[in-house]
Amino acid sequence: MTMLRKLLFWSVAVAFPLPLVLVYRGQAREPDQLKYYITLGLVAYSWWLLSILLSVRPTWLDRRVGLPSVYGLHGMLGVLAVVLAYVHRDNSYSGDQLAILLGDWSFYIAVFVLCFSVFFLSGWLVDRVRLLLSTKQLLEKVLPRQISLWVHRLSLVIVVMIWLHAHLLVRVNQYFWFMMLFDLYTLAVLGLYVWKKWIAPDRYVTGTVSSNQALGGATRRISVGLDRPATQLRPGDFFFLRVEGSPEVGREWHPFSVTDDDQKTVTFTIRQHGDYTRRLTGIDPGTRVRLEGPFGRFESIVQRHGDEAPLVLMGMGAGVAPLLSLAAAHHTTRNIHVLWAVRDPEDAYYRDLLEQYRAASDDRMRVTVQVGRFRREHLDRLLSAEVVRTGAFFIVGPNPGVLATQRMLRRHGVRARRIHQERLTM
Repeated sequence: MTMLRKLLFWSVAVAFPLPLVLVYRGQAREPDQLKYYITLGLVAYSWWLLSILLSVRPTWLDRRVGLPSVYGLHGMLGVLAVVLAYVHRDNSYSGDQLAILLGDWSFYIAVFVLCFSVFFLSGWLVDRVRLLLSTKQLLEKVLPRQISLWVHRLSLVIVVMIWLHAHLLVRVNQYFWFMMLFDLYTLAVLGLYVWKKWIAPDRYVTGTVSSNQALGGATRRISVGLDRPATQLRPGDFFFLRVEGSPEVGREWHPFSVTDDDQKTVTFTIRQHGDYTRRLTGIDPGTRVRLEGPFGRFESIVQRHGDEAPLVLMGMGAGVAPLLSLAAAHHTTRNIHVLWAVRDPEDAYYRDLLEQYRAASDDRMRVTVQVGRFRREHLDRLLSAEVVRTGAFFIVGPNPGVLATQRMLRRHGVRARRIHQERLTM
């Protein structure tokens, strides 16, 4: 059922531009070759609009397909839209110089947004090439804090420029019903975006920082007392957090996993490896925060695997946080094996808590804490053939570590449909 949901979700990329394309081709009288290239431009424009819709992070969609799938489609639409826009631009012609200028500059801006997003906002390249990762970390220290926010908003500029571009083209603007639908698409998407970002009633979860303490060498535990219980929170979920009234921290939204299953006080375990997370040291108790969410599908995946499937929870460093909430919820009812890899012995700051869960589990739960990443020879010793065959594996940690562990499990014989992961960078 989950795979069917994802297929239906990805099919939106085909369904969304279809009405616009069919109405245009039903009215257009241009030569077939020119209609083909204009159609490519329409599809590219529709995909930019759809990517803007996905960027508002609808919670109901996350619960059905998962936010990683939403971001995956968002990224693919951006890449494919630029490819189609290039073909459209290279093979179409117009006599209106302003229309040409708008089309060219919207394309150049789109290429810039794509390159910036691939390098700074995704792990497609930097998670696989260490030199690129080091370059990204260096550049993040000198670039303005909110540059990613403003680069994202350039997508709105692209849409407006292409909308004007289409209205200036005689071979397009002469078709009344097509232009009506074209404008409806544009106004509906931009209207929904503006409503969600600036007009809609404030439905964010709000709270006050109750504690902010150091754990290990470079990790913090931040607890937030909520103004009202987060009744939608489930084990393994995460929130996007924004600090209010702290200029040194900034007002960016960042995702952090919840460490336990308490709906009145949420706790985040945060590895301070970047510029933003290092600034969290300055958050004092009493600081107000906003939380968007919760997001996540770990709990629904656990339920999907059935009561008899053992859970293998593999955390790297602060990646143990969402796995702790799963362990808290299920350690008395399911067989669980927590494998936690830490950099240094002092980073095993939740060893006592895990021992409490283990002691209360009636021998259902095992805990293995290790300095250094788990290797194939460790899995041979720690995982039985039955667990490899029937277990549900959850991996959380830094992007490169998650990818490496996922490949290792596949080589060890774990089926892909039994491996579920969450990377600490969205």
